Amino acid sequence: MSVAHPEDAEIRAVYAEYLDGWNAHSAARQAATLADDADVVGFDGTQHHGRLQFAADLRRIFADHAPPPYVAVVRSVRAMGEDAAVLVATAGMPGSDGALHPDLLAVHTVVLIKDGRRWKIAVFAATPASRTTTLDVVEALAGQLS
Repeated sequence: MSVAHPEDAEIRAVYAEYLDGWNAHSAARQAATLADDADVVGFDGTQHHGRLQFAADLRRIFADHAPPPYVAVVRSVRAMGEDAAVLVATAGMPGSDGALHPDLLAVHTVVLIKDGRRWKIAVFAATPASRTTTLDVVEALAGQLS
């Protein structure tokens, strides 16, 4: 049985800052939300190990092009012990026309740990929804972001 986390707001704020860093095309801002030894699996399956590698990789991505922004809805934040939590969100990337693109829908699964007094992302995994689900499920996910 999962239990809502007593520090729900703080944990959601870390996730929001991670997305804000992406939307600002700021590798440093995104990396600041990560634990030193974090593992991140991007939407395309790219793997990054460690905060510093992640920052270097994202700087290269942002130097080459401006990816679309993320919009997201947090679906749950659950306690996984005193100093650990799991956040699950539905995320998407709207195009320049403002419409969400089904190919860019994902489920974000985020494991956070408390590092002293601050929450940090230890594991971030973006699972593309459109490649693994039926059209009706993709449409339902897009509806969650409306």
